Amino acid sequence: MTASTTTTRGESPNGDKSTSNVLHQKVLGSRRFSNYWWATVVSLGATGFLLAGISSYLKINLLIVSDPTQLAFVPQGLVMGLYGAAGSLLALYLWLTVLWNVGGGYNEFNRENRTITIFRLGYPGKNRRIQIDCSTEDVQSVRIQVKEGLNPRRELYLRVKGRRDIPLTRVGQPLSLQQLEIQGAQLARFLSVPLEGL
Repeated sequence: MTASTTTTRGESPNGDKSTSNVLHQKVLGSRRFSNYWWATVVSLGATGFLLAGISSYLKINLLIVSDPTQLAFVPQGLVMGLYGAAGSLLALYLWLTVLWNVGGGYNEFNRENRTITIFRLGYPGKNRRIQIDCSTEDVQSVRIQVKEGLNPRRELYLRVKGRRDIPLTRVGQPLSLQQLEIQGAQLARFLSVPLEGL
């Protein structure tokens, strides 16, 4: 983080910290309630199917809820076991993305140093830490993009000279229109650039 001699003015309800010269926005990654919920549901379902398949093969009831020993292993028990294995792999993937906090990070705008840092965590490997640095002087505008429908998108972008638009909001759960407008207006005011897309 950037050390600043300015005093902190406060923290907004969404976790953004700002001083007179630095605006720091925390970006929520995969450690969201919905991801914990789905990882738990898939884990429980996959475990049930896997135990049903094993019970069918061993003819020993491993489940409390029902008695899968009455099922023929081929094809019912085998299919349930395959569903359980596939579900376990999906559950493992979901838990790992939560553990690695994929997509989590921050946006930092520093008027004192005239720098912008966009930082995100990715999957483990060579590109685990994704960081984009640019100058505040290259920023042309802050853009809001809203798309309603079956797969709604409400996103905030930074339009920078010589680059593609840089996404600033979290992936997955879209922000409410009010939150998006407040964040966009706050950032445009902080950087003294126009707000587009309203």
